[in-house]
Amino acid sequence: MAVLGPEVCFHGYDSLITQCMGLGALREGQRVHAHMIKTHYHPNVYLETRLLIMYVKCGSLRDARMVLDVMPRRSIVSWTAMISGYSQSGLHFEGLDLFLQMLKIGMKPNEYTFATVLTSCTGPFGLENGIQIHSLALKSNFDTHIFVGSSLLDMYAKSGKIHEAHRIFDMLPERDVVSGTAIISGYAQLGLDEEALDLFRKLFNDGMECNYVTFASLLTALSGLAALNYGRQVHGLVVRREVPFYVVLQNSLIDMYSKCGNVAYSRRIFDSMPERTTISWNAMLVGYGKHGLGHEVVKLFKSMNMVKPDGVTYMAVLTGCSHSGLVDEGLDIFESMLDEKSVKPDIEHYGCVVDLLGRAGRIEKAFNFILDMPFEPTPAIWGSLLSACRLHANVHIGEFVFQRLLDLEPENAGSYVILSNIYANAGRWEDVLKVRQLMKEKTVTKEPGRSWIDLDKTVHTFHSGDRTHPQKEEINAKVMELFVKIKEAGYVPDLSCVLHDVDDEQKERILLGHSEKLAIAFGMMHTSYNGTIRIVKNLRICVDCHNFAKFVSKVCGRELSLRDKNRFHLVVGGSCSCGDYW
Repeated sequence: MAVLGPEVCFHGYDSLITQCMGLGALREGQRVHAHMIKTHYHPNVYLETRLLIMYVKCGSLRDARMVLDVMPRRSIVSWTAMISGYSQSGLHFEGLDLFLQMLKIGMKPNEYTFATVLTSCTGPFGLENGIQIHSLALKSNFDTHIFVGSSLLDMYAKSGKIHEAHRIFDMLPERDVVSGTAIISGYAQLGLDEEALDLFRKLFNDGMECNYVTFASLLTALSGLAALNYGRQVHGLVVRREVPFYVVLQNSLIDMYSKCGNVAYSRRIFDSMPERTTISWNAMLVGYGKHGLGHEVVKLFKSMNMVKPDGVTYMAVLTGCSHSGLVDEGLDIFESMLDEKSVKPDIEHYGCVVDLLGRAGRIEKAFNFILDMPFEPTPAIWGSLLSACRLHANVHIGEFVFQRLLDLEPENAGSYVILSNIYANAGRWEDVLKVRQLMKEKTVTKEPGRSWIDLDKTVHTFHSGDRTHPQKEEINAKVMELFVKIKEAGYVPDLSCVLHDVDDEQKERILLGHSEKLAIAFGMMHTSYNGTIRIVKNLRICVDCHNFAKFVSKVCGRELSLRDKNRFHLVVGGSCSCGDYW
């Protein structure tokens, strides 16, 4: 280029720009552009668009926009390339604004423009903008195009409108791995795990090709279901199909195995990774924390020599310390955050410290910590302290915290239930009735407790006092059989877990109907002697069901894995991995 000077022609510039684009060589690309200007070369629309795309791919959106703004004529490819650059860089407002400018001058978008601009429909007004663009795509007859359809269903899914997303998916004349993955991911991200699994099975049986993103999305759903057997099958399928083990897929496997109760296998995958991102470390730290392995959390955190921890890392470490009672270690790590200033603590980190102190019974210190925070306490932080008040029977602070929560979240049933528990444990039944009456007045309803177990590719769900399962008679008989056996071994029902002012015999009957016990009995009926019974609970496991599980494991020689809302309980030989601290 330097030798030829003004003699450089179209093909020479095109070749040079292509090389710079492929190598991400921004500085060299700028020199090519400068040479055009100095030699008074007037590129055509195609070449100017290539320049714009080169700047976008090299991450210089400012230069790309300057090229667009001075172009005497712009093609739809030029506009789309710039909108895509903004969207991919998270500058969604700029992308949408440019799209509007394009429409104002009468430039009609094509299928790639629609597909690109829809990715910018996020945030508070994302759905509103997306609906308008959807309407425009309908008028332009692009709504059923595979690229546009995939972007539309992805936009609706991320906005929580999964049924609308599925409707678009059903209308697509052809479906590819992108659209299939988008709808599966949409269900998984919304916590509709069974629906995500069912949809994957259907699409897979219909011959849909899967890539690493598809499997990563499916593993997210299996993590929610704690479906270890399915997770193993997906892992095996990935290996057999020789799907590239990109970091995102390995991270999903770490998360799946830890949430399914097999944290040892998570560590095997973690140790075998040739490359680890901060997300990889965070997934492993969260896994250890959920299993109550606080010392492993701290040890792994201290070995992060070459990887810079982020805010999620510190959250995982503080939560791991909280679940294991490592108060001093957790406080030291929080203090190091304040001293080092590499990651500034936010409200969630302060919330972890409140939980850390509260679980350990340091209620007064946790309360004073909240009052001294540089943030206004959130309902989640007050709720954490209220749970600690229930755990450690602190009625006085519990009542104060409840009033704060009543002002912030009067419709949250959890606060009423916990205060009711505090009063019930203190034998203040009149106050229990007052709380329940207050719930009725404010029309607040409590989320019902449920437990589920995955057996033979079928998820069996139980509610307290369940009378809907087809084997209810056999299950109740099994619960009674286990109850008699473990009572002979020293089990005493913890009647404080019944929040009703009834006689002891009636309290025992209520306890025997808890969903965890029904799931345990069902698992005992339908699994081999050597197999681990894996149960998931949507709420925190109660003290009596925890004791029940420990005695069953001891008397019957069975291993039980119980995952509740907060953590894992691996019960073996009468002992739980949580050390009765949860």
